[in-house]
Amino acid sequence: MPEKTTMGGAGLIGILILAVVLIAVPHLVSFSQQELLVLLTINVLVVVSYRLQTLTGEWSLAHVVMMGAGAYGSALFAKSFGFPVPLAMIAGAITAGLIAAALSFPLFRMKGFYFLIGSFAAGEILRLIWKRFTDPFGGPKGIQRIPGFPEIDLGFIHIDFYDPANYYYLVLVVVLVSLWVLYRVEKSRIGLTFNAIHWQDKLSESVGVDAFRYRMLAFVIASFFAGLAGALYAHYLSTVNPNQFDVNTMVYVLIWTIVGGTSRWYGPILGVVALTIVDEVILRSIGVDQVRPLLYGLILILAILFLPNGLESVVIKAKDALLNRGRAGVPDGSAALRK
Repeated sequence: MPEKTTMGGAGLIGILILAVVLIAVPHLVSFSQQELLVLLTINVLVVVSYRLQTLTGEWSLAHVVMMGAGAYGSALFAKSFGFPVPLAMIAGAITAGLIAAALSFPLFRMKGFYFLIGSFAAGEILRLIWKRFTDPFGGPKGIQRIPGFPEIDLGFIHIDFYDPANYYYLVLVVVLVSLWVLYRVEKSRIGLTFNAIHWQDKLSESVGVDAFRYRMLAFVIASFFAGLAGALYAHYLSTVNPNQFDVNTMVYVLIWTIVGGTSRWYGPILGVVALTIVDEVILRSIGVDQVRPLLYGLILILAILFLPNGLESVVIKAKDALLNRGRAGVPDGSAALRK
C-alpha cells in the first residue's frame, strides 16, 4: 500500500511538472521556435493517431494523405462554403474519416505488405486528384488565403490566433483532448479487439469478431484525427498544397513512430519530440536541409540495431529500475513476522 501511494504521488508530480512545462515553453523560446512548437504539437496528434492504425497490425502509407484530406476539406468548408473555422475543422476531420471508410472496402481485401502498397497507391490517387483539378483544389499551387481562427475579444482580454504562442495553446487543448480520446479507445474493449486481430486474426474471427469491421474502424478513427491535425495545420499556415502530403512526409511519420516505439501510446510522442529536437539542434547548425534524409536514415538504422523496441523501452527500463529501487527500501513484512 505505501508503495502505491508513493508511485501515485510521483505520477501526480510528474503530470504537474509536464503541465507547467507545456504552458511555459512558448515564453522561453524565440518566435521561429514558437512556430516550430505549433507544428510539433500537430505532429504529435499525427503520430499517435497513426499508432492506433498499427494496433490492428496494418501499417498504412496513406496516413499523411488523410491528414491532407482534413486540411483540404476544412479549407474548402471555410473558404468556399463560409463555415465558421471551428465547424470547418470538424467537417474536414469527418471528411477524412469518410474517405477512409470508402477506401476500406478495396484496401482491407489485402493484408500486410499488399495493404501497405495498396494504401500508398490510394493515397497517391487522392494527391494527384488535388494536383490535377484547379477547381476546387487549386491544382499544384493548392488553396491559398485560407481563413484563420477568429480572434477573441472580450474587452478585458484579446487573443489573436495569428500569434504562434496563442495558436499553440489552442492546438495544445485540441491535441490533449484528442490524445485522451485515443487513449480511452485503446484501453476499451474496442482497443483490446484491435490487438487481438493483430496477433490472432483467425482465432478472433473464429469466436465471432468481424476483423474487417474492426480494421475499418481503426482506419476511420485514425484518419479522423489525422484530418483534424491537417485542419489545424491548414488554418495556421493559411495555405495547403499537394506537395505537403507526399510520400516523403509519410516516411518521416514512419520514422518518428518506429524510433519512438509502438507498444505504448506515448512511444510515437517520444520519437517525434526527440527527432524534432535533433532537427532543430543539428540541422539548423549545419544549415543544409538536404542532409535531413541521410541523418534520419542513420538514426533509423541505429534505432533498429540498438533500440529495436524504440525510445519507449528506455522509459520502461527506467521505470522498472525506480520500482525495484523503491521496493528495496520497503521492509519485508513477512521477515518481520518470522522474527
